[in-house]
Amino acid sequence: MVDLTRVKPYGDTLNDGKVQLSFTLPVPYGDEAIEAARQLVMKMGIEEPSVVYSKDLVGFTYFIVYGKATQTVDYTKIKVPKVEVEVMTKEEVEEYIRENIKRKVVVVGACTGTDAHTVGIDAIMNMKGYAGHFGLERYEGIEAYNLGSQVPNEELVAKAIEVNADAILVSQVVTEKNAHIPNLTQLVELLEAEGIRHKVVLVCGGPRISHELAKELGYDAGFGPGTFAEDVASFIVTEMVNRKLV
Repeated sequence: MVDLTRVKPYGDTLNDGKVQLSFTLPVPYGDEAIEAARQLVMKMGIEEPSVVYSKDLVGFTYFIVYGKATQTVDYTKIKVPKVEVEVMTKEEVEEYIRENIKRKVVVVGACTGTDAHTVGIDAIMNMKGYAGHFGLERYEGIEAYNLGSQVPNEELVAKAIEVNADAILVSQVVTEKNAHIPNLTQLVELLEAEGIRHKVVLVCGGPRISHELAKELGYDAGFGPGTFAEDVASFIVTEMVNRKLV
């Protein structure tokens, strides 16, 4: 039986601590590089490290290392802030809008800043959606505007004002050196300057977005990987009703 107060990695047998690490070192390929990788992993607290794969990257070397973790975590004490909403199906969201909002819900979304990736915002908004989950454009009762990628925050705010948006969705995929933080912060500041922050449901999402981070930056909710349109739609419509934005 698993002891949830002392959880450790599982490989071949329960609690054996087996892990796999992959990383690159700025050293030339060779025996010295392999030994450097092995010593580094040992300093991380991994026992019995074995470099099972290495590849020359022209002046750099890529490694895959197997080893044994010795530390454990108390799973029972872990508390992760998350979006607290009862997720409805597409049909249930549509019925909820008819019964509680009684008008079209206007949603504006974009991948903002210099970010050129539309996969996230398209998965949530485009009619075809993603993995069998239809996007917001297909929902009855939702009027969705997908502005695409590399949209300046000023342009997104202007569109939200133009169509009197109930909700604004922001996708951030490129997050190297935390480039998404100032961009997301600027959007909140622009909405506050326009005096409409309190009038909209503000949501952000992306591979490195968490609900905790989103709340810290001034958003109502943050969604990470594995999010579908019904997750976002359920939050938007219930938040609108709870905040009396209908």
